[in-house]
Amino acid sequence: MATTRHTRHLTAPRSDVYRALLDPVAVVYWKVPPGMTSEVHEWDAREGGRLRVSLTYSGEGVGKSTAHTDTYSGYFAELVPDQKVVEVDEFETDDPALTGPMTITVTLSDAADGGTELVAVHDGLPDGVRAEDNELGWSESLARLAALVERV
Repeated sequence: MATTRHTRHLTAPRSDVYRALLDPVAVVYWKVPPGMTSEVHEWDAREGGRLRVSLTYSGEGVGKSTAHTDTYSGYFAELVPDQKVVEVDEFETDDPALTGPMTITVTLSDAADGGTELVAVHDGLPDGVRAEDNELGWSESLARLAALVERV
């Protein structure tokens, strides 16, 4: 099991970023890499609330749950308004190399310029997921989050 860490400076207030982390309409837009679409099946953004999301490849990508889809489900383990979101997720798959709980902790802090510093730590990445692929996916998703919340 691997851990990846991602940081991003956002020129948006923490409250806007936090809201986008928990809004299922926003999540469909930002929490998906290019070349995939997202569908939120279940989203109860409160501590202990359940979530279930599918990411489907538009092209030739191979899915973890079905031929072209990655579906994961889990729950919100901790929510601290404008500061922290902790999700515990697991892929829906029969492949033992892709099973096991993953904990994603996103922390937000004030940046000197009035923006937000975001740190996302992904613990428990299954052995069947390359850390490099996870890092690229997070980098692309956080760029989409920035496009959503930043005011230029």
